[in-house]
Order: sequence, then C-alpha cells, then structure tokens
Amino acid sequence: MAGYAADKGLDIFYPRLRVNPVNPRASKIKPFFPGYMFVHADIEAQGMGAFMWMPHSLGLVCFGGLPGKVPDSVINGLRQMVDASQTVDDVSFKGLKRGDRVRVVSGPLSGYEGIFEVGLSGGDRVKVLLTLLHDNFKTVELNVTQVTPGD
Repeated sequence: MAGYAADKGLDIFYPRLRVNPVNPRASKIKPFFPGYMFVHADIEAQGMGAFMWMPHSLGLVCFGGLPGKVPDSVINGLRQMVDASQTVDDVSFKGLKRGDRVRVVSGPLSGYEGIFEVGLSGGDRVKVLLTLLHDNFKTVELNVTQVTPGD
C-alpha cells in the first residue's frame, strides 16, 4: 500500500492502534477505522479511476458523486489521538498492579480516586474500584487514558 501510494505521489494516512488482544496470536495492530484510509491527493490530476484500483481499498467515499473531503484540522486531530494512544498503550499497565491506587483524570468521574483491578481485553479499558462517599466502593470500567497512578 505504501509503495503504491509513493509510486502514485499520494499522501496516505491509515490510522492504526496497538492493542493487547485476548488471543496472543491475534494481530496487535488494528485499524482505527476498519476499511478506511485518508488520501491527500489532487483528484483532478490523478483522476478518480486511480482510486478504484488502489490495493486494500474499495474506492473513494463520495457524496453526490463527488469525493468526500476531510478538513486538515480533523486529520491532524486524528493523528494526535492515534499518536497519543500508542504511547498510552505502552505505559498503560506499566507499574500498575491489582491493588495499586489510581486517580481518574478525565471524564465525568475526574478527581475520584480508586484501586486498579485489571486491564480488560483490547488494552484500552481498565476496571477500577472507585472510592465514593463514606468509603462506599463501586467497580467501574474506564478508558485507560482516564486514569493515572495515584499518589
């Protein structure tokens, strides 16, 4: 795919995420948008036919017969999110063991503290036992990006 894109002078973005699959033999890299890639190209110079035969592609996403356009700001945001998730995946459970204290740093439960229980399949979710009012505890599932090791 990269060779084909380079040969055609195309700039492609195929966002993928590193995951921790349940089956250790399964792929550890999964597409962020399965079946989709972003191509920055001059459609008039390339011609729409070039995209109908692109490897691993079914063609262009079109609306009313015209290729869909995604603003650069959206692509840049996606790039940042994918880049951030790669670093999060590498450190998500590093040093965290069952029973370690964690703090929720984003989302509706931001500011709560709890106890790390376990990482869930796929590597992007964790189970945390949150400390609520009057030492009541509640088990919740959160995205790994929402928690950090506690103090």
